[in-house]
Amino acid sequence: MSLTRTRASALFLFAAVLTVSGQQSSPVNRPWPPDVQKVSPDSPALSPADALKTFYMPPGYRVELVASEPLVQDPIVMDWDRQGRIWVVEMPGFVPNLSAPEPFMEPIGKIVVLEDTNRDGVMDKRTVFADGLVLPRALKVLDQGVLVGEPPYAWLMKDTNGDLKMDTKEQVTDLYGRREARVEQNTNDFYWAMDNWMHTANADTYLRFKGGKFEVRQTLTRGEWGVTQDDAGRIYRNTNESSVHVDYVPTPYFLRNPALVRTRGSYEALRDEANAVNVVWPVRPNPGTNRAYQFGIDRPDGTLNRFTAVCGPQIYRGDRLPSELYGNMFVVDPAANLVSRIVIEDDGRGLRARKGYEKGEFLASTDERFRPVWLSNAPDGTLYIVDMYRGVIQQRADITEYLRDHIVTRKLEQPNALGRIYRVVHETTKRDTTSTAAQLTSAQLVERLSHPNGWWRDLAQRTLVERGDKSVAPSLTELSKTAKDWKTRLHALWTLDGLDAIEPAVVVTALDDQAREVRAAAIRISERWLAQPNGPVTAAVLKRLDDREWPVRHQLAASLGVMTGEARDRAVVTLLDSGADDPIVLDAALSGLRGSEQAVLERLLQVEGGTTPQREAAVTMLAATLARGAQDGAVQKLLGSIGDESRQAWQRAALMRGAEVALLGAAMPGSPGRRG
Repeated sequence: MSLTRTRASALFLFAAVLTVSGQQSSPVNRPWPPDVQKVSPDSPALSPADALKTFYMPPGYRVELVASEPLVQDPIVMDWDRQGRIWVVEMPGFVPNLSAPEPFMEPIGKIVVLEDTNRDGVMDKRTVFADGLVLPRALKVLDQGVLVGEPPYAWLMKDTNGDLKMDTKEQVTDLYGRREARVEQNTNDFYWAMDNWMHTANADTYLRFKGGKFEVRQTLTRGEWGVTQDDAGRIYRNTNESSVHVDYVPTPYFLRNPALVRTRGSYEALRDEANAVNVVWPVRPNPGTNRAYQFGIDRPDGTLNRFTAVCGPQIYRGDRLPSELYGNMFVVDPAANLVSRIVIEDDGRGLRARKGYEKGEFLASTDERFRPVWLSNAPDGTLYIVDMYRGVIQQRADITEYLRDHIVTRKLEQPNALGRIYRVVHETTKRDTTSTAAQLTSAQLVERLSHPNGWWRDLAQRTLVERGDKSVAPSLTELSKTAKDWKTRLHALWTLDGLDAIEPAVVVTALDDQAREVRAAAIRISERWLAQPNGPVTAAVLKRLDDREWPVRHQLAASLGVMTGEARDRAVVTLLDSGADDPIVLDAALSGLRGSEQAVLERLLQVEGGTTPQREAAVTMLAATLARGAQDGAVQKLLGSIGDESRQAWQRAALMRGAEVALLGAAMPGSPGRRG
């Protein structure tokens, strides 16, 4: 659907105000306010009912109020348990006033549980699970307990008597961010992804629950606030002005080789040709941003031009909103008072992103205090929005004098202790209110791996892995081979892997799956056996060197690094000779060499035939990696090869280019943000 926007007419039309089972909903059929361009002298805090009247959405869509103050206050993150209760992190310590220190270290943070006791879709009961916390910012509700992030600690908190109040807590790690770090530059999230690792944002650690205990894994810091995944298990994050970044290749691979000169494929920015994906279309002027006084930040009409605080990414994978939304990324920008829809598409060589509407947003408010900070897929198949609802959204230490004046003039500093949670619905939506996972058996959870709602598939996989119940391995094995939907086959594979119940024959079969996403996952899972050079799994993986699908080639490039010796070097040369024009393939392959760059370079230079774009790119980046490694012998050999007049001219030029890349900062083949 294409939406055009002018300042003289309405952006969207809505249907009539709706009240269902006591729910309050956003209005429809209300024209664009004629005075929308006028900035009132202040921005008063609105009641939830009045706030709903400020929302603009596409035809057929509306939001319903699920919870508001005093039931929920200063919410920043939410999660679900298997009973359908909402768990919320409350952060009253975020800029309580303009004179408070940054960070504000008073122990006033809370974890609360919200319940809908009469099942009318509105939360009506609040229980404080844990309090006395200092700036908590993450939680994951597990069968083992509730994982809570309170930098620098990750705690496993437990309720041992069933009263929904924390009785015990144990430290999982003290590597979860820094206690003294400012709020916006600190670790957050525990996103349990397809690979059974809990991924984080703004952090250099992941966590995994395996064998009854938690493991901590190092990675490279990526993103700012929030993590999500698509059906293939690819991880997405974002930051400030850049709305969509994806890990084509899992980021930890790039830690293997400290001599890498770049890490293409990790935190890769997605955009369209004009970068319109990062343009925003608010329905109110936005003078209250940190740099609004600078030219180009706001349009002439006062609306924000581009994202400035984008965060909270969420790939919608539910089954109760129109199918056009499935697989789209939704992001929030609290500074622009909106929720944006971004369509992610495959162009045959990778992914592209574009805005869901032309000059319009999925949800935008005229209320300056509408501060969406988090999104969540839900067991009922819809999408939920966490609104911190407050005037000040910029951390105090970074507030410019301009923004301080704006806050004071418009009386935005108070009140705090407000907050709302909304549910996105469509006029066709029939929420899934019949299912609960509270008492599901392991066999029933296996069945849920075929559910059309990704929330249920994720929950089933996680719960099975947590339980460690290997009795379902035969059922999972059968599902991995015969399920009609590739998404189910994929979940079955990763569940088997998480249970340590996967067999080589299952992986070999999956390596020939008709779905490229399953083949790519099978390559990654095969790393258990790839160090065995003559094993059947290794042989099956090497057959994928001829696979032309980009997800398979990206994962293959990374996984070959698990192999050793000449077998690996030969495979890497074969892959690079055909695919090094894709910088993601190239960098992922180089990440696994770890000191074997010279051997691979020599093999590549001996390949028969003349120059090709793939060979030139591979030789250039191999030379750059050698030069950056700063090993005297390797550098001397490289310089000798550059001066060897018996070499082909293209080889000497590519080797020289690599040295320039590493030593002089010359541009690399395949500039950031593009493939090739």
